[in-house]
Amino acid sequence: MAVSRALRRLLRIRDIEEEQCRLVLESAQDELRQLEQALLAAAERERQGRGLVQASARTGELPDRLAGLVESRAADRYTAALTPHIAQAELEVTTRLEEFIAKRVEHRQAETLIEETEARDAIDANRRSQQSLDEWYRSRLPREKQNPAASPLTIFGDDPHKASATEFEVTETKIKTTATGLKSSTSRPNQTAK
Repeated sequence: MAVSRALRRLLRIRDIEEEQCRLVLESAQDELRQLEQALLAAAERERQGRGLVQASARTGELPDRLAGLVESRAADRYTAALTPHIAQAELEVTTRLEEFIAKRVEHRQAETLIEETEARDAIDANRRSQQSLDEWYRSRLPREKQNPAASPLTIFGDDPHKASATEFEVTETKIKTTATGLKSSTSRPNQTAK
C-alpha cells in the first residue's frame, strides 16, 4: 500500500503543530526569563538600599538613610509582586513543554507510520520483482520441466545435486560397461590367436 496523500498531509500538519508549540514554549520561557531577571534586579535594588542605609549610619546623612529605606521597601514590594507572576510563568512553561512533547510524539508517530509503510512497499516491490524474475526463468524451462510429474527432479527430490550425482553414476556405469565390452572384444582376438 503506497503512502497516501492523507498520511503525507497528516505529517505536514503534525510538523506545523509541533513548530507552533515550540514557538509558544520558547515565548513562555522568554517571559519566565524576563521575570526572573526582574526579580534579580529587585534583589539588587534591595541590596543597594541596604547599602545606602549602612553608609548613612556611618556618615549620619538622614536623606541617604531615607532613600535607602525607600529603595529597600520598593524592592520588597516589587519582589512580592513578581513572585506570583513567576510561579504562574513556571506553570505556563511546564504546560507548554508538555504540549510540545505531546505534539513531538504525534509527529514522530506519523513519521514512523510513513516509514513503515514505505518499508512495506519496498519489500512488496522486491517480492514482485523476484516473482516476475522467477516467472521469466520458468518460462525459459522446457515444457516437461514445467510439469512437476514429468520432471526428473521429482524422482530424486528437490535436490539438484542429488540428481546430478545419480546422473553421474548412470553415466559412469555406461562407461564401465562400454570399457568392459571393449576389453572383452580386444581379449577375444588374443584368445583366438593362441
